[in-house]
Order: sequence, then structure tokens, then C-alpha cells
Amino acid sequence: MVNMVGEMLSYPFLVRALIGGMMVSLCAALLGVSLVLKRYSMIGDGLSHVSFGALSVAVATGWSPLAVSVPVVALAAFFLLRITENSKVKGDAAIAMISACALAFGIVVTSLTTGMSTDVSSYMFGSILAMSRGDVILSCALSALVLCLFVFCYNKIFAVTFDESFAKASGVSVKFYNILIAVLTAVTIVLGMRMMGAMLISSLIIFPSLTAMRVWKSFRGVAICSGVLSVLCFFLGMVLSYGLSIPAGASIVLVNMAAFLLFSAVSRGLVFVNR
Repeated sequence: MVNMVGEMLSYPFLVRALIGGMMVSLCAALLGVSLVLKRYSMIGDGLSHVSFGALSVAVATGWSPLAVSVPVVALAAFFLLRITENSKVKGDAAIAMISACALAFGIVVTSLTTGMSTDVSSYMFGSILAMSRGDVILSCALSALVLCLFVFCYNKIFAVTFDESFAKASGVSVKFYNILIAVLTAVTIVLGMRMMGAMLISSLIIFPSLTAMRVWKSFRGVAICSGVLSVLCFFLGMVLSYGLSIPAGASIVLVNMAAFLLFSAVSRGLVFVNR
């Protein structure tokens, strides 16, 4: 195991993948706690499909993928919240509707222009090992911004997550912080598309928080445990991918699933002991 990790770290492209992936995984896990508690856990899946549609247009036109997808996905997150607040469309229905339309649009654009090229395929299924030095620098910079905003606004995000009515009565701008959470999620989704793909990116948001909730009950405890678990599972997933020569995104999801099952067993064991 130690020798394998040492061998992995001898390859610059793997080091880049580990650094960029750990930063994005940490952001996704922290935001995931609030999203899961607010019953918006599938927003990652919907926004990833919006991102795929935007990336398809970027590849077809020769524009910068990140420069196109970040503002488009952020706008999608904003309008998604507006739809659920101001209409009879429920959150899960709105996410499903936007997700399907964006994915269909991306597929149509791809089929009419470039076809299923390597670039488009990597954003659909993930290709973390293809991250360039520029990709890693941009991912780390934006991830650091997301983390700083999350920490700085932690108390407000906590209030909005658990009781919007009380938060509003306390003078907190609920609408602003809901939009902030959505935009930070959008940025994280776009960054994570490169390593996990549109099909698997939502797992980085859902699994760590659900796993942490098996044992921890406080918001702070769940957030810290979720962040640590996400980074650890990402690293172990990369090691598994390297050792077995399997796709990185799929191996990371499998490690997260194993962690969830382990923590579920521990939770049941604690309940049995306390009886």
C-alpha cells in the first residue's frame, strides 16, 4: 500500500489529480450537508446536466469550457430556486425538469457538431487524469474561494439550513444565502465535472454527508466528519483506481458507498449497545 502510494506520487499528473480532486471533494462535502438537510441533495445531479449542456456548446464553438459553464450553471441554480419559491413546481420536479432538458440539449448540440469527442466524453464520464496544470490551479483557486465563503458565512448558512422562518425573523437574508449556497454548489459542480463526470458528480455531494449523519448528530460534527470522509474516500478511490486500473470516478463512488455501509453498521452497533 505504502509503496503503491509512493509510486503514484512520482507521477506529476497523478499529483495534480489528487490536489485538485481533494479540494473539490472537500467543497462538495461541506455544501452537501446543507443541501441534504434542505432536501436539495439532487441539485448536484441537475446542475451537472446543465453543465454538460454548457460544455457541449463550449466544445462545439471552441470557447473555454469553464468560462462558459460556470456562469451558465450559476444562473441555472438561481432560476431553479426562483422556480421552487414562486410556483407550484416542487424542488425535485424542477430539478428533474431542468436536468432532462439540459442533458437533451447537450446531446443534440454534440450530435449536430463535434459528435461524441474525447472532450465531451470526459465531461460526461469523467477524466480526472487529464487535468492540466492550469485546470488544477483554477480548481484550487475557486475551491479555496468556496471554502472561505462557506466558513465566513457558516452561522448564516446554519440558520438558513435548519429554520428559514426563524432566520428571517432574526434579520438574516434567507433569499441571499439560499442563492449563495446554490452558486457555490454550481461552481463546485463545474469543477468536479472534469474528474467525476455528469453521471457521478452528485455522489460527492450526497454520500459524505449521509455517511457522517449515521454517527454524528450536530451540524458542526456532520460538516467536519463529512469533509474528512470526502477527502479520505477520494484518496482511497484514487489508490484503488491506480491499483486495479479502473476508472477513477467509479472507484471513488464505490469507496464512498463502502464508507456509508461501514458507518451505518457502526450506527446500528451504537444503538444496540445503548439499549
